[in-house]
Amino acid sequence: MRKNWIRQIVIGLLWLSCSTAWAQVDSLLQQADRLLSYKAYGRAIEAYNELLTEPKNKLTITQKVAIQTQLAFAYKQVGDGVKAEKFYRESIDTSVEEDPQRTLNFAQTLAGNGKFKEAQQQYERYLKLKDKAALERPLPMQDLPVAAQARRKGPVQYRLEYLSLNSSGEEFSPAFYGDGLVYVAGSKGKTVIETSGRGGGSAYLDLFYAPNRNSLKASSIINADGTTRKKGEPARTQGGKNLGSDHYTRATANDSQGGQNFEGGISITDGLGYDTRSGNTKQRLSETINSRYHEGPVTFSRDGLKIVFTRNNYNEGHARKSAEGVTKLKLYTARQQNGIWVDVAELPFNSDNYSVGHPALSSDEQLLYFASDMPGGYGGTDLYVSRYENGKWGKPVNLGEEINTKGNELFPFADDDGNLYFSTNGRKGLGDLDIFFATISTLATGIVVQSVEHMDAPVNSPKDDFGLITDANRSGGYFSSNRRDGNDDIYRFVRESSLYGCRDLTVRLYDTESNTGLDSVNIIVKTKGEGRADQTMITDAKGFVRMCLDGDNNFTFQVSRDGYINNTVGFTTQALTDDQPSHLEIGMIKPTIVMDTVAIVESKSMAPIKVLTRSHIYGVVVSERDRRPIEGVTVRLRNECNRSQLVYVTGADGCYAFDLAEGCDYTLVASKAAFGTNTNKIKGLPKKDKPKVLSADLRMLSVGDVVTIDNIYYDLDRFSLRLDAARELDKLVATMRKYPSLIIEIRSHTDSRGSAERNKLLSTQRAKAVANYLAAKGISQKRMAAIGMGESQLVNNCTDDVICTDAEHQRNRRTEFRVVDIK
Repeated sequence: MRKNWIRQIVIGLLWLSCSTAWAQVDSLLQQADRLLSYKAYGRAIEAYNELLTEPKNKLTITQKVAIQTQLAFAYKQVGDGVKAEKFYRESIDTSVEEDPQRTLNFAQTLAGNGKFKEAQQQYERYLKLKDKAALERPLPMQDLPVAAQARRKGPVQYRLEYLSLNSSGEEFSPAFYGDGLVYVAGSKGKTVIETSGRGGGSAYLDLFYAPNRNSLKASSIINADGTTRKKGEPARTQGGKNLGSDHYTRATANDSQGGQNFEGGISITDGLGYDTRSGNTKQRLSETINSRYHEGPVTFSRDGLKIVFTRNNYNEGHARKSAEGVTKLKLYTARQQNGIWVDVAELPFNSDNYSVGHPALSSDEQLLYFASDMPGGYGGTDLYVSRYENGKWGKPVNLGEEINTKGNELFPFADDDGNLYFSTNGRKGLGDLDIFFATISTLATGIVVQSVEHMDAPVNSPKDDFGLITDANRSGGYFSSNRRDGNDDIYRFVRESSLYGCRDLTVRLYDTESNTGLDSVNIIVKTKGEGRADQTMITDAKGFVRMCLDGDNNFTFQVSRDGYINNTVGFTTQALTDDQPSHLEIGMIKPTIVMDTVAIVESKSMAPIKVLTRSHIYGVVVSERDRRPIEGVTVRLRNECNRSQLVYVTGADGCYAFDLAEGCDYTLVASKAAFGTNTNKIKGLPKKDKPKVLSADLRMLSVGDVVTIDNIYYDLDRFSLRLDAARELDKLVATMRKYPSLIIEIRSHTDSRGSAERNKLLSTQRAKAVANYLAAKGISQKRMAAIGMGESQLVNNCTDDVICTDAEHQRNRRTEFRVVDIK
């Protein structure tokens, strides 16, 4: 009894000791958490590490997991991705329960460390955990087979495209200009920055212009998971022409080497200047944006007629230096007149003693952001803003410590919503220069910075990333990076996930007449935004298709199915504030099946019958192509009153004949192998009428027939359909519906004017325009082929060098269809 009592006391003391130890750990953990909440990350890291040195029996599994998770978060905040990854991994291995938020943080950390494949795996794991949790909630729409979580959160996924315009030199800092891009290009040496301000050499940077940015090809693609794949030819050639090249006699890089930039030999990674090296002197060209010194980066007015650009302190043939003998950077304006940039002028806040550059106009052109190392800033280079008032630019205002740091802030860009993008090496990121995104409000009293966010990998990398331009939704755009071979290159990026998650949408396609779901409907989803590829989906057996759409964007659904008229429906995820999945129903209409009412006339050609006791109908079945009688056609006459049927087979004369009963409608069907079945309605004769003899000739299409579509003409050198074409094309639609098994070639012709190669292309485009019209009316694309005949089959003598009237030429600009097959 005494021994048991002693044993209980010992056990109780041990339990009390353990409880005290655990209570102490909880107290220390609360202190560490408090430091973390105060953003005292260094002290919080020390506290968490100290807790992890406690003996194992002093920490419960729950406490250990909490410490490892918080420690990983603290390391992530100070930019130590390696240690953050280590402790996230340990916390996941230690925990007996899976936490979606921790898994998400782990995926983001892996992406930041360049482990994109594993990051994608963890992100998919996170989505499964979130969906599993969502199943515990009641479904918002009970009629749907699947109801997924309405809004998904996670790292923003980007696809990068390495553009073929990149060369062995430098290409960076793109700017939108019309449908194209203006960017900085040239050669850059590895020596320290020249500050002598002397001309001469070929290593200076110029502005180049790519007229159509959507046609810029990518030589390789970096997927969102970090994998790389080739696309097209990997050639790296200069892809632009000099801005204002219409004023040059020939394209050229910079004419000569010039002076430099910020003090202290700041490189592209550290300031507004550029590395340079000497080279061959080139001819100096005047009255253009490009000069014998550095140009770029730039920004343009929305109409493209005004430019603000960066250049070394050089204008009107004179270069100026600072007190230390350095040619600084300045901002200049110019306007476009007849394709030439004129009236180059300095902005009022330039100085010979400090640099001003990297301009970015706001969407309303009232604010000008730029970078400068003027006195009074927070670091090496800061971002400033000037307001346009009373016809001039006002005194620059520093954007403050919410944006600027002790490092260098560079390359600002303002999107259409007023959000500000910039690069800096003064904040914790993945590498040297990283791109950040600032949400700001513009007030009469000044600029208010609401938040600053670091952009996800792979846009940011361990190398320099800068000069980003994009739209308000960040759906796509361009930026610069030296991550490849150390050269500055331009990348196109395409966002493949939502900025804030995506919205689940269930689309149902149905027959408007029966309200039944339609399977195998082809849906093309077009997303608004730069570089957004179309998505193609097919409805399931019940007519459903499910997708997750970007938040805050606009979409177009183009739906098509054989036997139905194509339909187009718009959809938007903008201004949707609820948490529920969306549901969209799209109805499809069957085209009206065309069944002609045969043109019946009272016969006058037959010899009169003395005693006519019953009405008769007769006619001749002829070929559509040459109007010759067709032998062996089976003609059936069905009485719609009693469904009885009479059959007649034509002889060499192509004739048929039937008796008719007054008061009944009839269906007349003519068929023969290799010919299209011709079906017609015959309206019944009034019962009280006297018997009559009626005639109705029938035309039949056969394989090989070529039928001209009357009055389908085109304007000279145009392939778009004219308004007067719809009536005639609707006749072809009716023919295609009348012969459901008909397969045709659409042949388009041009006149002889222009080159044969151009006419071949033009006629192909015209034929495709007709095919698209038929498809929009519900005719399957499988039933037609578009062929351009060019000028090879003229209908008159209007060949090359023959003088013809416009009307004679227009006869050749025609469209025909040829019957290829009738099944």
